[in-house]
Amino acid sequence: MSAAWIVVIAVSLATIAIKGAGPLLAGGRELPHAVAGVVSLLAPAVLAALIVTNALADGRSIVLDARGAGLAAATLAIALRAPILVVIVAAAATAAILRALGV
Repeated sequence: MSAAWIVVIAVSLATIAIKGAGPLLAGGRELPHAVAGVVSLLAPAVLAALIVTNALADGRSIVLDARGAGLAAATLAIALRAPILVVIVAAAATAAILRALGV
C-alpha cells in the first residue's frame, strides 16, 4: 500500500471520528446561539474560499486571467439578482471569450 493510500485512509478515519464525536459530545443539547451562528456560516465561507482559490490561484501565486474575469462576471450577475442559469452562462461566456482572444 502506498503512502498516499495510507494518508487517504487516515484522513477518512479522522473525518469519521470528528463527525461522530459531535453528536456524542453534544448529547442532545442545543449549541449556544453564538456558536450556532458561526457553524451556520462555516460551509458558505469554505465554499467561497474554494471557489476563489480555484479561480485565482496558480500554484503559489495569484493569477488574474479569464477565470478571474468569469468569476467577476458571475459576481456581477448575482449582484443584479440574475437567475442561476444566467450567472453560469455569463461566467462561462466571459471566460470563453477572453480565452478565445488570448487574454
